[in-house]
Amino acid sequence: MTQTTAAKNAPQRIVSLLPAATDMLVFLGLADRIVGVTYECSMPDGADLPPKVTDTIIPPDASPAEIDEIIRTAMAEGRQLYELDRDLLAGLAPDLIVTQDLCRVCALPSGEVEAAVADLGCTDNIFSYDPMNLTEVLDGIEELGRRAGAGAAALADVDRLRERVAASIELSRVERPRVLLLEWPDPPYGPGHWIPDQIRAAGGQPVLAHPGGRSSAMTWEDVAASEADVLIVAPCGFSEEEAEAQLELVLERPEVAGLPAVRSGRTHAIDADRFIVRPGPSLVDGIGALAELIHKR
Repeated sequence: MTQTTAAKNAPQRIVSLLPAATDMLVFLGLADRIVGVTYECSMPDGADLPPKVTDTIIPPDASPAEIDEIIRTAMAEGRQLYELDRDLLAGLAPDLIVTQDLCRVCALPSGEVEAAVADLGCTDNIFSYDPMNLTEVLDGIEELGRRAGAGAAALADVDRLRERVAASIELSRVERPRVLLLEWPDPPYGPGHWIPDQIRAAGGQPVLAHPGGRSSAMTWEDVAASEADVLIVAPCGFSEEEAEAQLELVLERPEVAGLPAVRSGRTHAIDADRFIVRPGPSLVDGIGALAELIHKR
């Protein structure tokens, strides 16, 4: 198949059911083909947001502890955290749907999407994006680009992301302080998936982490015993200002008072959606943001 033929056959109506996928499509120069998104997605430069095909049962003003309870109860009862507007999806007539099976807490699982699009008469137009580490994130961006018919220049930009990661690793400082990043503050969760890779590339040594695995709950006693030199609070779905407020609540915990990070004042909050939890191009920017915090004195 020639490049011209491939371009003609490329999907023209893409529905993104994952905020990271929307970011990836924009990065790949395919924003004009996005016809549907999730309630969490955003578009660059004030562009109009396409129709939202999903909603969530989680109230927008819920605290971390309340969100955790809602999630635990819903999962125990077998209820979905996200709702898909099947009629809207059908009306959008997508020729590519980007979804995931990585995390039921993060977005609608692809199995739910497959059941919904069965009524459309075609189930082979689903791209499930499920990276577990930073390499798989970058490979997934490239794979989506090829599947969606991105141009050669956009695919070359993915290689430049890889080069930036490699350069960050090369420049990582010898000190390598022990870094504890709380992916969730109440209860505390240690980071998994690609986040330990980010911390290492930023020059830190991740503690209480699960590289290439899933983030998991731990106790405040675990946090106290971590001997972390740097403490970073990065709650999923919270702005940097909200993360700062969560950091203050964490610092009020008596268990963390003896941490080297707390004693030395090396405690920080970060915009997790922008830099940490969305597995897209912004993770590379996140390495730089983490490096500034990890080595800040």
